[in-house]
Amino acid sequence: MRVAGQVVSQAALIVMGVRDDGKREILAVSVTGRESGPDYEDLFRGLRARGLRGVRLVVSDDHAGLRAAIQRTFPGVAWQRCQVHFQRNLAARVARKRRAALMADVRTAFQAPTADMARTLAFGVAERWRASHPKVAELLEDGIDACLNVYALPPHHRSRLRTTNALERLHQEIKRRTRVIRIFPNPESCLRMITSLCMEHSEEWLAGRRYLDPAALDDTTQPEQEVLAA
Repeated sequence: MRVAGQVVSQAALIVMGVRDDGKREILAVSVTGRESGPDYEDLFRGLRARGLRGVRLVVSDDHAGLRAAIQRTFPGVAWQRCQVHFQRNLAARVARKRRAALMADVRTAFQAPTADMARTLAFGVAERWRASHPKVAELLEDGIDACLNVYALPPHHRSRLRTTNALERLHQEIKRRTRVIRIFPNPESCLRMITSLCMEHSEEWLAGRRYLDPAALDDTTQPEQEVLAA
C-alpha cells in the first residue's frame, strides 16, 4: 500500500476466538507496518479493554514478539504452538527428499493418545535424526512441549485446536483479494476490505454449526472461557 508517498508492505493481524457456546468469531483485525510484539500487545490489550475474559488457550505460530505479547497480556494462559507450523520449521532443516520421512515420524508423535506418549515418541524421533541432522533434533526437543498443551483439553477438541488451520481459509481469501487490488491507496482502505471479509466469515461461523462442543469440556473449565487463534 501507499504510505507517505512510498509503496510498502503491511501486516494484517487477525484474532479469532471460540466462544463459550462453541462457535467461532473474529474478535479483532489490525493493519500495521510491523509484525512486532508491541503491535500484538496493543491488539490483545484492546481485546481486554473491550471485555474479553476467561482466555484458556492461545494458539499461534512461533513468532517471538507474539509469544511475548501473549505472556504479558494473558499471564498464566497456556500457549499452543501450531503443530503444522512446527512441522514446517522442522522440514526446512532437511533436504527435500527426506522431508516426507521426517514429517511421518513427527506426525506419529502428534497422533499419540496422551501428552506423555507424544513427548516420548518425539524424543525418539530426535534421537533417530540426531546423527544426520542435529539441529532438527535440538529443535524437536526444545519445541515439543509447547506443541502439546492442547492435551489438557478434551480429546474432542484437540484436533481443532492443535493448529491455526481454523483461520487458513480466511487467510487464503484475504491473499486472493489483496493480490487482485495489488496496491492499496492507504492503510485505511486495506483495513476496510480485510475487516469486511472477516465480518462475512464471522457471520457465517455464528450462523452455522458449532466449532467445538462445550459439553465436552471437563470439570476444570470455567464459564465464558475463550480459545484464541492469532
